[in-house]
Amino acid sequence: MPTHVIVLNGGSSSGKSGIVRCLQAVLPDPWLALGVDTLVDAMPASMQASGAGIEFASDGGVAVGPEFRSLEAAWMEGVAAMVRAGARVIVDEVFLGGAASQQHWQKALAGTDTLWVGVHCDSDVAAGREIARGDRIRGMAASQADLVHQGVTYDLEVDTTHTESLTCARTIASRLNGPRLAGMQAAPPEPAPPARRLGRPPHS
Repeated sequence: MPTHVIVLNGGSSSGKSGIVRCLQAVLPDPWLALGVDTLVDAMPASMQASGAGIEFASDGGVAVGPEFRSLEAAWMEGVAAMVRAGARVIVDEVFLGGAASQQHWQKALAGTDTLWVGVHCDSDVAAGREIARGDRIRGMAASQADLVHQGVTYDLEVDTTHTESLTCARTIASRLNGPRLAGMQAAPPEPAPPARRLGRPPHS
């Protein structure tokens, strides 16, 4: 069974979004990119400042409530339905609950061939990226760097501390089933960063 889902898990500013864009550039088939920010951005503003929804603390901590969890579960099932309908999807995630977060995705994606990828980055390097970008709450990168990987099992792990996104993407692409490197582009340039970044706080 060819792989139709790649789940990337890593903390804020770990480099996941850069890897996603490179994967979309080098893989021979079209892949959709969806992430937790896709879900957060789709929520009403009231959900982004509520104890029942999702809250971003001034120290970089993130707290989610029951309404967020309910919508998140439905969203996961929706992503899984797209995969079962034939779409290829790269999921850009932050497993704040560690192993429990992975189990939720495993339940939704049951029966699919999923490649689980851990994206690591030294917390000091991630914190530096956080400061340079200027669109994230200080402390988020450091607080999530190790937390999101606790108890999580992977098929493959990459580290962006000293490795470029394109190299990481090629490593991931080489692990996919079905058509792989033969259809990959030779050396696409690093894509420009998008206006909206993963791990950022919601608009005020």
